Amino acid sequence: MRRRAKRDAKATARPSAPPARFTRGWYADWLKTLGIAAAIFLVSRNFVFATAVITSGSMEETLAVSDYLLVNRMALGSGIPGTAIRIPGYSEPRHDDIIVFRADHSPGVDIVKRTIGLPGDLVAMRDGVLYRNGVIVNEAYVRRDPIQVDGTHPDMAWQLDVLDPSVDRSSYRPTRENWGPLVIPDQRYFMLGDNRDNSLDSRWWGLVERENMRGRVFFIYYSFDSSAPGPFRPISAARPARIGPLRTAVD
Repeated sequence: MRRRAKRDAKATARPSAPPARFTRGWYADWLKTLGIAAAIFLVSRNFVFATAVITSGSMEETLAVSDYLLVNRMALGSGIPGTAIRIPGYSEPRHDDIIVFRADHSPGVDIVKRTIGLPGDLVAMRDGVLYRNGVIVNEAYVRRDPIQVDGTHPDMAWQLDVLDPSVDRSSYRPTRENWGPLVIPDQRYFMLGDNRDNSLDSRWWGLVERENMRGRVFFIYYSFDSSAPGPFRPISAARPARIGPLRTAVD
């Protein structure tokens, strides 16, 4: 009976009142709340979702300048900051994925491009037409600029390292619209911008390592026209029609 009475007393007991404002207990409660919120934010930011913003026109018309993006970090996995440990994702990069990554030529900067070549692929371009494994790739998303003149560039010399053995290395002179075939090695990816004639991408600075990929873009959560005249452009020049899921994302 006594045990039952104690249980009944506990069940009917009122919760303790919150500590008075600006007391030690009040500060302790707030610090605890802020600590939990910070932990949730850090875990989400490093392992679940990330954000990115488009600052150049290299992905137009798919992505425009001042599109703000949500990035799925779980899909491709992510590293634990300050360690060499990497948490695996639930998928691997796929053809046409738009991915945020870091590149050796631009440390600490997020780059956004489309995945064109996967490990084992044979990729090439002839007069601006993309070929993958000997088949023309239908690229309805590509934007072209007829004003741009094709030409060679010394930065493209890296392609010799992965050039298909059937090509004469001594006479190989890659240009923006004519290069390859290139054999994509393991854990490396060939990335191109959709604004094909105005994009610095894998044609110039080389392949992207798998471990440098931060995540797959899946949503535009805000957008505005940064070139519009007038003040308060993030509000006055907002582009709500651009907000929504990215059409190439399936996650």
